[in-house]
Amino acid sequence: MELRHLRSFLAVAEELHFGRAATRLRISQPPLSQQIRRLEDELGARLFRRTKRRVELTPAGQAFLKEARQTLAQADRAVRAAQRAERGELGELVVGYVTSASYEPLPDVIRMFRRRFPDVDLRLQNLRSVQQREALVDRRIDVGFLRPEVADPRLGYEAISRESIVVALAGNHPLARRALVDVSDLSAEMFVIVAPDDASVFHDQVVALCRRAGFVPRVAGRVPDVQAAIALVAAGLGISLVPAAVQAFKRKAVAYRPLRPHTFSVEMGLAWRRDDDSALVQQFRRVARETARRTGR
Repeated sequence: MELRHLRSFLAVAEELHFGRAATRLRISQPPLSQQIRRLEDELGARLFRRTKRRVELTPAGQAFLKEARQTLAQADRAVRAAQRAERGELGELVVGYVTSASYEPLPDVIRMFRRRFPDVDLRLQNLRSVQQREALVDRRIDVGFLRPEVADPRLGYEAISRESIVVALAGNHPLARRALVDVSDLSAEMFVIVAPDDASVFHDQVVALCRRAGFVPRVAGRVPDVQAAIALVAAGLGISLVPAAVQAFKRKAVAYRPLRPHTFSVEMGLAWRRDDDSALVQQFRRVARETARRTGR
């Protein structure tokens, strides 16, 4: 049974006139009559009573009409769903992100994407950068907000934002009274550092910045993410250098101050599989790019 036969039946059932139904379908009347006869032969039931003056539905035709309408409506919904999925307006997208991205730029990107594509099911997973690379390759996530590390030829990457670095201090720390903190003034401090297995480039940049200021940072502890670093700073264990977006993480016991010189910044990017030509991924990348432009990052 073909959908065109159902549409032909529906046209005749609604018009109760083969000529008008043929005009509506933009075909001639003989092919329409043949389609109805084939449909009746396939069903083993007469759908119409035909006389010289009128056409009317048989009981079998009346019963078939309700189901035919539902079938065609479902088929139309299926077509629209497929077309929307092809345009990246429907489906599921799994997004990985490092903790610091949850301050910026992730919230703005997600907000804009949901506004444009409300029927896409977004799933978020908090993963370290190295975990995201593994998850992308294994197809457990579709895109990921991460820090740039060693390039993987299987993955595409584009920078989404670049932000300055600030120092996080206990609120009662003497340096917290300053508007700017010189990197060299941190030489006597104990550092809380995000573990290099998650952010090796960032870790190396922090160490290099301190070396240029004439000292090697003394490490009080290594933590898996910036939230843990801020918690230890609040506890008075040490100071930490963090991306400026982390300032959105307010804690009464923690103060954030910009650094001098302002030459140190850190990049956040979006990664995806190069062999993934999904329209959903393309739409998400486009929204991320537009969001970065609008917010000036």
